[in-house]
Amino acid sequence: MSRAFVKDDDGDAQDALPELPLSEHPNHITPRGIAMLRERLAATRARRDALKGSENNTLDQERELASLERELRWLNTRVASAIEMDLSKQPRDRVAFGAIVTVDSAEGERRWQIVGEDEADAEHGLVSYVSPLAKALLGARVGDEVRWERPAGDMMIEVLRIDYDA
Repeated sequence: MSRAFVKDDDGDAQDALPELPLSEHPNHITPRGIAMLRERLAATRARRDALKGSENNTLDQERELASLERELRWLNTRVASAIEMDLSKQPRDRVAFGAIVTVDSAEGERRWQIVGEDEADAEHGLVSYVSPLAKALLGARVGDEVRWERPAGDMMIEVLRIDYDA
């Protein structure tokens, strides 16, 4: 008999999912960022617990449960490894982690905040401290021009203002 039509044991659905990647960089994070991670962790736990509490889960629910378990492992690791940065202790005269930097370039004026990797959202002006933009800005002072090395071509940007959240 051909093995093509024989259903083999699929094994544990969790085994089929690769682990979510963890960064090799220190897990620096803002107070807002750690709060967001903890909220996400609580919501993911609640959804997992709801699925575990129901009887006769469907295959889709079992897959979701495996995905939630994987996400929980990642979230627990990220929360445990978080290095919350005290923004009140950052230098006010130069760009450092957590800074909200107003820059000017050929593309116009823009505001960016330098945050942890888990918080990054470029569409909302949040850039990871390990990004090329943040690396260009870190240490700069108001009036400095820095070279932002981008795949689309290098761009000179001038630091106009440096702020920090309260």
